Amino acid sequence: MTTENVDVLIIGAGPSGSVAAGYLHKKNINIKIVEKTKFPRIVVGESLIPRVMDHFDEAGLFEKLDTYRFEKKLGARFIRGEEICIFDFSKKFGKGWDWTWQVPRADFDKAITDELQNKGVDIEFESEVIEVVFEGTRSKTTIRTKEGALKIIEAEFLIDASGYGRVLPRLMDLDEPSKLNPHSAIFTHIKDVNRPAGEEGTLISFDILETEVWLWVIPFSNGNTSVGIVGPTDFINALSTDENTTEALQNAISKSDYYIKRFGSLPFLFEPKKLTNYSVAVKQMYGEGFVMTGNSTEFLDPVFSSGVCFATESGMLAAKLAFRQLQGEMVNWETEYADYMKEGISVFTTYVKEWYTGNLQELFYHQPENPDVKEKICAVLAGYVWNKENPFVLKHDKVIKNMAHLIQLEKENKTD
Repeated sequence: MTTENVDVLIIGAGPSGSVAAGYLHKKNINIKIVEKTKFPRIVVGESLIPRVMDHFDEAGLFEKLDTYRFEKKLGARFIRGEEICIFDFSKKFGKGWDWTWQVPRADFDKAITDELQNKGVDIEFESEVIEVVFEGTRSKTTIRTKEGALKIIEAEFLIDASGYGRVLPRLMDLDEPSKLNPHSAIFTHIKDVNRPAGEEGTLISFDILETEVWLWVIPFSNGNTSVGIVGPTDFINALSTDENTTEALQNAISKSDYYIKRFGSLPFLFEPKKLTNYSVAVKQMYGEGFVMTGNSTEFLDPVFSSGVCFATESGMLAAKLAFRQLQGEMVNWETEYADYMKEGISVFTTYVKEWYTGNLQELFYHQPENPDVKEKICAVLAGYVWNKENPFVLKHDKVIKNMAHLIQLEKENKTD
């Protein structure tokens, strides 16, 4: 059995592991990425939010990614019957990027890993982690290569960015139930031959069919569009009689008055994929010699596209702290990593919960619009959930509920 030695081993070549690798490579750290799948591969998480651009830029990836001309995402639209709410990222509270991308993840992740390999980063695809053993902060990771051979990789530090593979949570019994109610999703891509010209054809949209049920529409620059349905697991399961995902998504699209004509008669480019009870959590985010990032720790809900944001935020932060630790500095992983990440997760968790209670939807569709409130909510939707100058971040656990209550009282007074 062969043995390799590196400074940092990264499990997973998605956005989280890739930004960590990009940062550490720039710091001349000896790194290796092990990825179970072969790229390109289809995964969910196609709608980014502006905060991720900071991470791609800092990792040295933005300049190359920008040459691919992925569809620009300037905001997002939320449709509820005849009501329309549009958020423009250029009209948000505080500083930060005003745009991001809508991406077919198969192409996007391949573009990232191609660039890392061009820079000299060692990525071993189609290699599965079998076992991880720690000796203090050093780790010995056993992998099975695509040829079936076993190999050991010794590392001074380990970053688990394995996403839904959740390598360390699975091997070390670190999984924990999510605090969110069980929801599921089904999605596919469609050749968007009926795409309207102009902004209507490129704007990412969320069509609310019921309070807890919504259809996503994410147009790509390649002419295809991602279409998915999200809702309580029982609702999603009831869309078909025999777990037929094609039938289920066709039924979901037929419920959309807004999109039935655009997509109702079109074939799917691949059999729709189903994510069941997708929300996950962990008992701890780090340990002696390792840290977990992205979906290896928490995944909330796709409604506000926070998944890749938390993936790159945690990947970049983990890389910076790991670098400092390798330089002999003392790192307080509890305060500098876990507490920091939990702050942002807590904010987005509130927004997800209040979306599904309907309280946040009350704020979205209230007329006349309050520009100040909208700008502060927009900053959260852009991913700037650590900016405590924003009261919709600082007081997230109260402000949405309180404002929704005031709106309800206002409605009641008008009907009296």
